[in-house]
Amino acid sequence: MVRGGWEGHSPVEATDLFIPYLKDNGYEVTVSDTTAAYLELDGVDLVVQCVTMSEIEDDHFKGLEAAIRRGTGFAGWHGGIADSFRKNVDYSFITGGQFISHPHGFTDYRVDIIADHPIVEGIKHFDVHTEQYYIHYDPTNTVLATTTFESHPDYPWIEGAVMPAIWTRTWGEGKVFVCTVGHKLDDLETPEVRTIIERGLLWASK
Repeated sequence: MVRGGWEGHSPVEATDLFIPYLKDNGYEVTVSDTTAAYLELDGVDLVVQCVTMSEIEDDHFKGLEAAIRRGTGFAGWHGGIADSFRKNVDYSFITGGQFISHPHGFTDYRVDIIADHPIVEGIKHFDVHTEQYYIHYDPTNTVLATTTFESHPDYPWIEGAVMPAIWTRTWGEGKVFVCTVGHKLDDLETPEVRTIIERGLLWASK
């Protein structure tokens, strides 16, 4: 579990929410506050990342990329995975999406489940009051859930835009899970969000 970057996403408190769950499912959890951990990923089944913005050293990125390509799972939520290392476009190639804006700030919106997948089984939709991520995304993603944007006075053309909110993808032999909901700790405590992220971590794991 690698955490850091912008403190506004509470990387320590947010990742701490999921450590007991992983331990209960048989994982030995190692926590790092630096991407130097990506230099030693042999034998690691899953990387959970919560690092918003920040920068990544080239050798650290290469270590992460190679591990995922070999089968290590990669998972996270919100800016901790979808808004990391903005200068590194190859990183965004792995995640399949990059945060661009949250035009409405904190707003009420619905997340609609659109796929038949174990990660979202039994969930049809859920409502949240938080940041709604407008992203640029990869067409090869498997989209599990979407959210629809309302008009904005500065950007009226985004009205009706349907944006992926939760997706999976593969990178070589590795599986990648991304949930764009999760700005605040109470977002992560929303039952549907918590369930989806917990399932996503296990799904991505090698």
